[in-house]
Amino acid sequence: MRADRLIQMLLILQGRPRVTAAELASMLEVSVATARRDLEALSAAGVPVYPQTGRGGGWSLLGGARTDLSGLTQHEARALFFHAGPATSESDEARAAMRKLVRALPATFRADAEAAAVATVVDPDRWGANRADRPSSVDALQRAVVERRRVGLQYTGATGRTSHRRVDPWGLVDKHGRWYLVAGTERGPRTYRLDRIESFDVGDEPASVPPDLDLEQVWATISGEVEALRSTTWATVLAHEGDLHVLRSQFGRHCEVEGVEDGRARVRVGASSPLDIARHLAGWGSGVEVVEPESVRDVLARLGAELVARYGDGTA
Repeated sequence: MRADRLIQMLLILQGRPRVTAAELASMLEVSVATARRDLEALSAAGVPVYPQTGRGGGWSLLGGARTDLSGLTQHEARALFFHAGPATSESDEARAAMRKLVRALPATFRADAEAAAVATVVDPDRWGANRADRPSSVDALQRAVVERRRVGLQYTGATGRTSHRRVDPWGLVDKHGRWYLVAGTERGPRTYRLDRIESFDVGDEPASVPPDLDLEQVWATISGEVEALRSTTWATVLAHEGDLHVLRSQFGRHCEVEGVEDGRARVRVGASSPLDIARHLAGWGSGVEVVEPESVRDVLARLGAELVARYGDGTA
């Protein structure tokens, strides 16, 4: 749901005692199905928006018509900004709409709402993992970020070793459905995959957060370092133009199209080693041709020979 449309919808609901999904769709120039989905998303985010069935029914804000947002509780305002904040990167209009919404909040809620709006970054590029279910720990960790309270983690690292760490939570990142906690430590900023957090506790000790923290910039630096490690080897391949979306799904941002001619695309793909590239391409069979380097071609040849030795029956 677009943040600017969310805010327009909320302001309409505040100014009218009741409105139908069809009326909202007409006012916002979207389909009725989209308007209904947006209303349900508002309700799921904690905003007190409820449907009323029957003759004269429609959607309304709990408490009736209002001219400002003072009817929202602190929890509801925070939930709304958690939900809408990441979407403001879509456009300048969305950011302007969010600023207006902040100004409409009671003064005592503004700091929390602004903190909630920047507590989460959405990164659509994946690191080889499919979308996962939203971890149950997200809400509690978001609250720790907004309230600036230190968190104790029981964390299992990539090596399988579990350790206890106390960190200063700076924000959360939703990277194509895989969630990360960005936190300050004695050794500088670190990231923790939420699905590797065995348990955690939010204490009363205040967290240390840089006053000029820009979570998007911090994440860009961290992810850039990871991406550099993940793309030390590059290969040039030829593939059918219609298969480009599959290559992009496999290699993410490490897939660069150099040109297309007669339905055949010349593509650069990157990974951490020749073996990693070969593993992605082995399933393509003759559908992809590796032009260079020889190291990737050699690994593919070895993998092919191993498959033939194990599964081939000696017939053509």
